[in-house]
Amino acid sequence: MKVALPCEFVMIGVPVSQQTRDRERRRQWIQDVRGIAALNWDGQAFLDETLMVTITYFYDTVPMDVDNIPKPILDGLKGAVYSDDAQITDLLCRKRSLRDSVLQLPDILQKLDEAPRRFQSFVHILVEHSPNSEALF
Repeated sequence: MKVALPCEFVMIGVPVSQQTRDRERRRQWIQDVRGIAALNWDGQAFLDETLMVTITYFYDTVPMDVDNIPKPILDGLKGAVYSDDAQITDLLCRKRSLRDSVLQLPDILQKLDEAPRRFQSFVHILVEHSPNSEALF
């Protein structure tokens, strides 16, 4: 059974790196992601769906390494949007400066009651059906 996708939401603030030594801070970030994800999802876990997750970190002054961003977010999504990390077949993680004059923000920001101010860091998270499983090269 196909579940309605996408699941899309925004986390305000700087993401917590997988590399942080502050385990409590990482644990709290994972819980925060899970909580916001659950609010933006209908509560049905995926059973056999393969998924693509797109994470975009919009930053003002803290351009953290893009490879340290996904793991805590994916851990937060598990149990809120999908049941197992193995369902993720595609992952896109990127960072964009809010000071870039040609920056185009996601459409979801127009739908939010409290859209981030121009220079407040945030993370845009999108979970959708994975693309065709054919080789991409």
